[in-house]
This record gives sequence, structure tokens and C-alpha cells, in this order.
Amino acid sequence: MSQSIDTASNIDTLAQELATIQQTGSKRIALLGSRHVPITHQTLIEMMSYALVLQGNRLITSGATGTNSAAIKGAMRADPNMLTVILPQSLNRQPRESRKQLEKVIHLVENPTNDPMSLAEASSLCNLEIISRCQQLICFAFHDSHTLLQTCQEAEEQRKLVTLFYFD
Repeated sequence: MSQSIDTASNIDTLAQELATIQQTGSKRIALLGSRHVPITHQTLIEMMSYALVLQGNRLITSGATGTNSAAIKGAMRADPNMLTVILPQSLNRQPRESRKQLEKVIHLVENPTNDPMSLAEASSLCNLEIISRCQQLICFAFHDSHTLLQTCQEAEEQRKLVTLFYFD
């Protein structure tokens, strides 16, 4: 009996993924990833986010350096109104190099109530908020990126389309 439930669940998931892929209108796409990214990879991520926004998609990300910063840069170049950045904590808790970029973001969501938490705890909550707002998650991670891999798992459990790229 449980195997037939699993099969039905898998069929539902595949049907939802197919519908998301075939959707021709704009989508809400979350793009998240590691802070530790080579510059060549950052350039590719920037180009991807630029293209996604040019196609009419809304991009949601967080404010960290690396992957998220590259996603912000590409989206801002394409159309700043199509970008939402959700921070795990308040803006003043972000690194100085990130703040300069983040101050230019039109749709910036801060979470000052998370300031007393560790960055790992706040990031986990932030990622949950991000995936709750998206239809699709694109994630760039290493095999030991616990928080990001947990976010992908949670997105799949919410039946979001998840595309996971590994750097290693």
C-alpha cells in the first residue's frame, strides 16, 4: 500500500514539475548559493539571473556575497523591479561589501528580529521564507553546504521545482 502512495506522490510531483517547466508566463524563481564561489562561476550566475529577469521572471535571493551577490548584479542590470532580496538579519548586520550593493535594491526585506541569532540560524529561516515565495529554486552548492542542501530538501517537500548545481 505504501508503495502505491509513493508512486502517486511521485506522479503528482512529476506533473507539477512538468507544468512549471511548460509555464510560458513569468515565474518567481529563487536563486541561492554558496558565498565561496570562483569569479568565473559568479559571472555565469550573473548572466543566468540577467537572462531569467529579461525573460520576465521575478528573482528572489538573499544578500550574501558570492552566488547571491552575482544574482543581484545580473537582475539589477536587467530590471531592478523584478528583484526581491530577503536578508537573514538587518541590513547593518551585513558585511560592508554587501551593504553597498544592497542599498540599491528596491525590494529589500530585512529581518531585524533575527539579529540575536547566529548567521546559520537566521539564514535557515531566511531560506524558508525565500522558498515560500517562489515556484522554482535554483541552488549552487558544495556537497557539504548543509544549510543550502537542507533548503533544497525543504523546497522539494513543498513541491517546488528544484535545480541543484554542485561546485565540487
